[in-house]
Amino acid sequence: MLDLPYSLIIEATEDPTFFGFYSPDLEGFTGTGHSIEDCLYHAKWGMDEHLTLMHTADLPIPPSNPEPTVLIKNALPVGSPS
Repeated sequence: MLDLPYSLIIEATEDPTFFGFYSPDLEGFTGTGHSIEDCLYHAKWGMDEHLTLMHTADLPIPPSNPEPTVLIKNALPVGSPS
């Protein structure tokens, strides 16, 4: 079971040794990892840290997603529209 409070999108990059990730539920939250598993690990701990920073800065914290999902996407080919 994945214990994430928010949804996560993991994207392959043109560099086969890196993946990028972000949460559509948590503004400003992004990161990178060397594998999908690495991204999941960094996301779990990074979300906690991101929420602590938001709280410290008195920024609004979005409610957790009751049904968070993880989506894994391929990189867009160079020159493709987003």
